[in-house]
Amino acid sequence: TNPWLVVLLFGAVFFLSFEIFDIPLSYYSDYVLPHRYGQSTQALTGWAKDQVLGLALGGVLGLPILEALFWLLRTAGAAWWLWAGVGYFALVVVLSLAGPVLIMPLFNKFVPLGDEYADLARRLEALAARYHTRVSGVFRFDLSRRTKAANAALTGIGASRRIVLGDTLLSEFTRDEVEVVIAHELGHHVHNDIPFGIAVSVALTLAGLYLAAAGLDWAAGALGFAGPADVGALPLMAVIFGVFGLVTLPLNNAYSRWREVRADQFALAATQNPDAFAAAMTRLANQNLAEADPDPWVVWLLYSHPPIRARLAMAAAWQAAPRAPAGFHA
Repeated sequence: TNPWLVVLLFGAVFFLSFEIFDIPLSYYSDYVLPHRYGQSTQALTGWAKDQVLGLALGGVLGLPILEALFWLLRTAGAAWWLWAGVGYFALVVVLSLAGPVLIMPLFNKFVPLGDEYADLARRLEALAARYHTRVSGVFRFDLSRRTKAANAALTGIGASRRIVLGDTLLSEFTRDEVEVVIAHELGHHVHNDIPFGIAVSVALTLAGLYLAAAGLDWAAGALGFAGPADVGALPLMAVIFGVFGLVTLPLNNAYSRWREVRADQFALAATQNPDAFAAAMTRLANQNLAEADPDPWVVWLLYSHPPIRARLAMAAAWQAAPRAPAGFHA
């Protein structure tokens, strides 16, 4: 009879059941395939530890969110989905601030670049400063503990913004190539891609919540639920969000590819080094086992970044006419 306890127990059972069905798929896609193609360096125990940690983190974050959602369903009436959208916005902002300093260190060890890379750290900080972007430092993280793939990011917002470089990137890429990769990431911040991305995410989430509200209202009569706040309708809500996410996936990916192209253009203009850009993109594609020229329909449906062949073509075109692209503002 306690609604808080009912939501807690039902939510835990529902999501644990989902995880049990998902484990074999995750094991195959995240462990078996990367080992088959020589990409993973992680032992099975390490993979299992990551799964448990991810599940625990999902519970710590997800169950309070679920409780808040059903509290809104019980108390906010027909406007619950609007208030849920406001809560989602606040959550995204908090996670964007806290992620680099509280969540990411749960999975990897982050340390400042040592004396060996002091010149690179100064170079990257100067690049960020040139475009009025403050960073709290340049860090390396132990990506090689899990994979041979390379990665880097300019992560966080405000005071939590920092440059992070995978040790696989540092060991395999030249200084110029690392600078180009970070210049691409810097382009996202200069172009305000993070706030714009949050705005798009909130808008899509509001649309999904509105559809969920309509679905729950329908289910209350058609399927015999006690009302929209009946926790038994949680699987229906999950299905609605799942289908909505699948339908809007091409739209999300198209938006992401557009912003990625702009970040590539920024990297070329900021570094004036198309050779390093082409070398870095090629090395990333090879090291991460990316497909060079996928079918257009695959790109349209699944790719959040332009394929490597398109990025190399853009670099070649930029080199042939070395000037800032039309409409570009640093």
